[in-house]
Amino acid sequence: MTTFDNHSVEHLTRRLDVALPLPYERAVQRYEELVPPVDTARFGQLADWDAVRAFAEINAPHGFMIYWRIDITAIMAGSPSGWKCTEYLMGNHVIAERMFRHDPSAVLHAPLRTVIYADAEGTTRFAVDQPSTLFDSYGNPAIAEVGEELDQLLADLLSLMGASPPKELVP
Repeated sequence: MTTFDNHSVEHLTRRLDVALPLPYERAVQRYEELVPPVDTARFGQLADWDAVRAFAEINAPHGFMIYWRIDITAIMAGSPSGWKCTEYLMGNHVIAERMFRHDPSAVLHAPLRTVIYADAEGTTRFAVDQPSTLFDSYGNPAIAEVGEELDQLLADLLSLMGASPPKELVP
């Protein structure tokens, strides 16, 4: 008879909510210039993992690709909520593989969920859970190290968008 061992992990996550110096529409446009959509068709044609890694460097010049995008403003149209908001899944499967090889459940947090929105004062904001706080919870130093690398890539992305990266991202 097989027994199944269930476990749960409580962990602290830090949500980063960063002011962007661009109007909402321009911030979305700039983000999508810096973080292009993943070219799944092309990745699917590649012969081996070395080719995948090489193409990921081309497809994700700043480390990240968009795997999914939804215009929350459009789907909330007609509701009493008038926010401007776009949500994304942003990541890099080559980077994620370095965690996945140790624990497949790490893909629960990869790709990262990100949101660009305009707050009540009209300030454009970028929100994301800090990667290192997500990946520290796996109790594996190799996974935690990748989380710290993602923190740096995120800080670099925010700088490219004209924002000041939060002190929590900068070593």
